[in-house]
Amino acid sequence: MPAPRKYPLELRERAVRKYRTAEPKPVICRVAEELGVHDEALRNWIRQAEADAGERNDMLTTKEKDELAQLRREVRELRRANEVLRTASAFFRGPARPDPAQVTALVDAHPHLGGEPVLRELSIPSSTYYRWWR
Repeated sequence: MPAPRKYPLELRERAVRKYRTAEPKPVICRVAEELGVHDEALRNWIRQAEADAGERNDMLTTKEKDELAQLRREVRELRRANEVLRTASAFFRGPARPDPAQVTALVDAHPHLGGEPVLRELSIPSSTYYRWWR
């Protein structure tokens, strides 16, 4: 989970709008000082607003950054699922429905995988697992 933002979104938008609408263009440090924000923070906000408006090609837009973060989360989850399936396939070389003792042994032997993801990938309801586990 990302850290909370130091400056509210309204302040960020107002600061960028103030800088962009001013004529002649003010010095970023002066605008930042007037608003009580760090000048590098304002500079980054302005650069991001320019990227979002299509005025810069050297940065990702906010939408692209959000999509990239979502795709990275998805890749991380898929890699974890693959690891679960690889481990489970090596563990269950045999009948189609694994023996309850084997399932509990798999979950206990690989705590880094987590019980819920293992059960989800093996299509075993968690209630069934916990009934076996008792």
